Amino acid sequence: MPDSGINGILNISKEAGYTSFDVVAVVRGVYRQKKSGHTGTLDPMATGVLPVALGKATKVCGMITDWDKEYIAELLLGKTTDTLDITGEVTGGDADAVNGLTESRIRDAVNRYTGEIDQIPPMYSALKKDGRRLYDIARSGQVVERESRNVTIHNIEVLDISLPVVKIKVLCSKGTYIRTLCDDIGRDLGCGGCMQSLVRSKVGPFTLDNAVSLDDIRHLRDEGRENELMDHLMSIDTVFEDLPALTVKTEAEKKLQNGNKLECGDFTDPSGCLDKPLGNGSGEFRIYHSDGTFAAVYALDSEQNILSPLKMF
Repeated sequence: MPDSGINGILNISKEAGYTSFDVVAVVRGVYRQKKSGHTGTLDPMATGVLPVALGKATKVCGMITDWDKEYIAELLLGKTTDTLDITGEVTGGDADAVNGLTESRIRDAVNRYTGEIDQIPPMYSALKKDGRRLYDIARSGQVVERESRNVTIHNIEVLDISLPVVKIKVLCSKGTYIRTLCDDIGRDLGCGGCMQSLVRSKVGPFTLDNAVSLDDIRHLRDEGRENELMDHLMSIDTVFEDLPALTVKTEAEKKLQNGNKLECGDFTDPSGCLDKPLGNGSGEFRIYHSDGTFAAVYALDSEQNILSPLKMF
């Protein structure tokens, strides 16, 4: 497998104990592709969906990071820690108060976090303050003021209550800290709480159902089953599957290759850029070469009937 010939996205099911960078390093070695990157950090204790981009697909890393994500988390009530999860030092909590909680009170406390909320990022996070990572500051024994950030909880559902553990499913915007959410809910309930486990179950079209483990791809490599390794790669245009598609005519191929603007008449379906529903309400389209290979994402200026490139691949 030549280094420069692999372009795609591998949906990894991350195991506990690996950092996101560890995962990228393994994938890079297995696929022999130096150009690679992950699409949203998962803490070492967390498991679940971690798309890794290879080759030209690294151009979409930022886009995938911006997508909404789904998590399944276990909130342990009665204990607080400095990291807001069970890996940290215990800082407080009231285990006795947990016994007095009713299911309805727990559900009400959880449901209050639906919608736009403000979160204060945890000290043990990769955000920077005055040029330093917060986790580096925290490890030196300091606590600094952090500005709250507005995030959106699109949906939150209580899956199970087996005190002192409450299992929840959260669909949220980028930048949401589930550890902070657990800490906040525990505080609201008056007993304290921390995150006991976290599984990222979905990032856009990438789910646990179509994910592959690091052990799986290592096994395929060791057995020389390179075709099956490639089968696990999802094409770049998977990221844009909700956008309508347009294919250029052969005579417009050079314009596309040069990243020039395109007119509706440049496509095999000349009226396609006007008749097709605009993906995400953004007026964006997947653009394909005349041979059917994915080329770019373009945006339509409906007043001029001209499409301009947003991202070339």
